Amino acid sequence: MAELRSQRTPLLVLGLIAAIAVGFAIGVLARLPLADRDDAPAADSVDVGFAQDMSTHHNQAIDMAAVALTESTDQPIKNLAFDILTTQQNQVGQMQGWLALWNRPPTATDGYMTWMDHDSSDQHMHDADSTTGADAAAPLMPGMATTADMSALRQARGPALDTLFLQLMLRHHQGGLPMAEYAQQYADQTVVRDLAGSMVRTQQSEAELMTKMLIAQGAQPLPMN
Repeated sequence: MAELRSQRTPLLVLGLIAAIAVGFAIGVLARLPLADRDDAPAADSVDVGFAQDMSTHHNQAIDMAAVALTESTDQPIKNLAFDILTTQQNQVGQMQGWLALWNRPPTATDGYMTWMDHDSSDQHMHDADSTTGADAAAPLMPGMATTADMSALRQARGPALDTLFLQLMLRHHQGGLPMAEYAQQYADQTVVRDLAGSMVRTQQSEAELMTKMLIAQGAQPLPMN
């Protein structure tokens, strides 16, 4: 079993690299008209901040999905993990493509969620910061797993893995949803608003599915961090 797992992991890594390349190409090639425009979003805009922060948020979901896809033996869990992984890889590719075209850094350099209004961002970041005293590796943004959470997920096996994956991913979706909703309403670029709206619809649907799957397992969602 260990040998099979060691063979599976490199193949998955290669697949992820290919998915990143494809997603990035889609993000660049599908949006080339933006490169010829003089009205690229400002560095402190909703468009840029959302693309940077949601890329970071998505990347952790991709990591969690990769663990479940590789280690779970439950087919519905593997199917869900595959859907999340491929969808969010593609979305990261699009967002990173925009940032490259706008000549903006791929990640935030002045803190997270500063592009949201103070009432929205301060409340969500306060909720995330409230775990700092209990865990030195507190989540960067609402819903994100701590270092301890990720370590536990990588070590879990069987039903325990499936339950923890659903709990962490459900909380992750719930934490990222306000960012997507905010960008859907306030981003200037139509393509950014459209992508944010797609995220809202997809993650709400996946959150409902994960909630039902947890109930079926006799487990409960985690409180928001």
